[in-house]
Amino acid sequence: MGSWSFLRQLLAPFQNERMKGYAICTAPRSGSNFLCQLLASTGKLGAPLEYFNGSSRRVLDDPFYPDDPRKQIEKIRTSGATPNRIYGLKLFMYQNELVSSEIAWADILPDLHFISLRRNDVIGQAISWSRAEQTGQYRASQFAKAVPVYSAEHIATQMQRIRHENTGWDAYFEANNIHPLRLIYEEVEADPQSAIDRVATFIGVDTPCLVDLKKVSVVRQSDSISAAWRERFLSGQPDPG
Repeated sequence: MGSWSFLRQLLAPFQNERMKGYAICTAPRSGSNFLCQLLASTGKLGAPLEYFNGSSRRVLDDPFYPDDPRKQIEKIRTSGATPNRIYGLKLFMYQNELVSSEIAWADILPDLHFISLRRNDVIGQAISWSRAEQTGQYRASQFAKAVPVYSAEHIATQMQRIRHENTGWDAYFEANNIHPLRLIYEEVEADPQSAIDRVATFIGVDTPCLVDLKKVSVVRQSDSISAAWRERFLSGQPDPG
């Protein structure tokens, strides 16, 4: 073993003590990409991404991204950290269930804080998820691979999945005596800086963490199709065919 590798192993426990970070615990289509980009734009609050989603990371930014959760943990501590040694990640409950079956990720990450992100507009969230699953377009910058078809049944299924994700996180917090910082997407959207200030205070970052909206590329995807689907769903109109 080289002297540098030995020195890194020797210093690892002390480096862990100096690091701290957070996990954004949420459900799909909750506005989490927007929150992640707001946090990253400060340059002081980590670079949160779905680090436990190997297939997504390989498509979006790293063709060699690993599937091994242990290697993904290292990505969180390196790629997910800003120079002040604050790291961040986001994950969904189903990802937590998969990863937790292999490693105790929450025990491995140093000085970990938990942030719960919910969206009040569950119908809008379900419609967004239904469209994204059909088109493969999870961000406005991506191209749609198919034309979405309205399905009240599918939207209702997505609402059930959202509830499962949210209740799963509530059960996880209670079982582990965790008191997360709770954020609501609509409030984050209305006042981004206030939300980021709350995160900084929660994890103990004293220096100002100013949002730079020029670095935030995520935009709201809801449009006239979303509005029409909402109207049909609320009116109980049957599916086509």
